[in-house]
Amino acid sequence: MITLFWLVLWAGLAALIVAAGVTVHLRRKEAIAAETLVVDDSVIEQILETGEVFVEDDEPLDLNEIDDEEERFWSESWDEPTGEW
Repeated sequence: MITLFWLVLWAGLAALIVAAGVTVHLRRKEAIAAETLVVDDSVIEQILETGEVFVEDDEPLDLNEIDDEEERFWSESWDEPTGEW
């Protein structure tokens, strides 16, 4: 009976430790993703001109605009390959 008690106790503690580890990992991953700087052409131009980067918070993505651009991209006609290398 006492062996069962210790088994359940240690299994419960192990489950709590695993849950805490997963929670800390996810929070750390979100914090790192929030601090990541996206470098595009305007940022590169700013670096070349001033030698420094100052970026304001980005606006949320417009999913409708993204869908429209994707549709436009796939609807373009493409040149067929000639088979010549």
